Amino acid sequence: MDKTRKVKVKVEDLTIVFGKQKKQALKLLDEGFSKKEILEKTACTIGINKANFEIHEGEFFVIMGLSGSGKSTLLRCLNRLNEPTSGKVFVNDEDITGKNNKELLEVRRTEMSMVFQKFGLLPHHTVLSNAAFGLEIRGEDKESREAKAQKALDIVGLNGFEQQLPAQLSGGMQQRVGLARALANDPEVLLMDEAFSALDPLIKAEMQDQLLELQDTLQKTIVFITHDLDEAIKLGDRIVIMKDGVIEQIGTAEDILTNPASDYVKAFVEKVDRKAIITAGSLMFEKPTVVRFKKDGPEGALRKMRASGIDILPVVDLHDHFFGFVHINEVIQSAKRKEPTVEAIIHANVPTVSKEVTVEEMLPLISEVRSPIAVVNEHNRLLGIVTQTSLIIEATKYNEEEIIELKEQANNQ
Repeated sequence: MDKTRKVKVKVEDLTIVFGKQKKQALKLLDEGFSKKEILEKTACTIGINKANFEIHEGEFFVIMGLSGSGKSTLLRCLNRLNEPTSGKVFVNDEDITGKNNKELLEVRRTEMSMVFQKFGLLPHHTVLSNAAFGLEIRGEDKESREAKAQKALDIVGLNGFEQQLPAQLSGGMQQRVGLARALANDPEVLLMDEAFSALDPLIKAEMQDQLLELQDTLQKTIVFITHDLDEAIKLGDRIVIMKDGVIEQIGTAEDILTNPASDYVKAFVEKVDRKAIITAGSLMFEKPTVVRFKKDGPEGALRKMRASGIDILPVVDLHDHFFGFVHINEVIQSAKRKEPTVEAIIHANVPTVSKEVTVEEMLPLISEVRSPIAVVNEHNRLLGIVTQTSLIIEATKYNEEEIIELKEQANNQ
């Protein structure tokens, strides 16, 4: 996540206790008692246990966990549909936990909109009227609210359905109406509570794709709740994993998969298809030994190979622009011929990738060449290399057929 972006939402030591003896429960929580022990002693349930995080402007922030983990409870604290027992929530640097009801209503109407799992459409209102409903409550005149609602319906692809009733629409289309209603308010923050979980898998995938397309255009700050890890990975810039009201880990999908913060997180993500998540940036060897074009001739290249114990080296210029790879047998022959440079033996027709390219996308490349895969930036400067061995090691986390195929490809080169 781009840390230079403004912090849109900030949560500090947010705790929610359900029950009558809240003060006693908070005291026990501070003393280190578990959720189960507090329930036994006070009949109070700890919904959220001292949550702390920041959400940046334009970030797609996913909160996930199993049923009872506290994810929806946490989301509803952000607009105070659930009242925090202690701690603070800041929106645009303003503490909304201290706002009165009138001020809070204004926040909900202008800064945050919510999309629920159950569409919540008014059955006897048209699609246009449903999309404009929040603006009607806000007090906007009919012409203004319908114009804004129409624009929102156009965005979600419901142009032409304005006069239909909800019962005439599919589940996916009804959810689009709910999304349009939220967008019509032009919120700064969009809160989505398991918005797609009630949809059929195919429609769910389509809605996920559409939401990502909308985010590319609108760049809203989105807080999205799900119990589906695949959905979280597909949508989220960063993911929060919760258990029993506690935040177990916050990070990108790659952070969580490569460095799980607890045994719970490790177990939670162990069945994820890592090929689609792990990137060249994670696997690459930074600052590899290189041959400097023109500066290092065949003798210099050979000396570096022997010193490093590596038979294939990348070739770059003085500014680290990548040219290709040289192989030790050809370097030895070039040195015997006393050639002044390695130019004639550079393998230039080799694949390069950016740091964001996944293992899944790199796997086909290793059957094409004998070289490692060069990782470069947009200016073709070498950032590191991904060896075929590291890809195969990563592949051992996949199924047996893939492992055998990859080993055979490597052995045949």
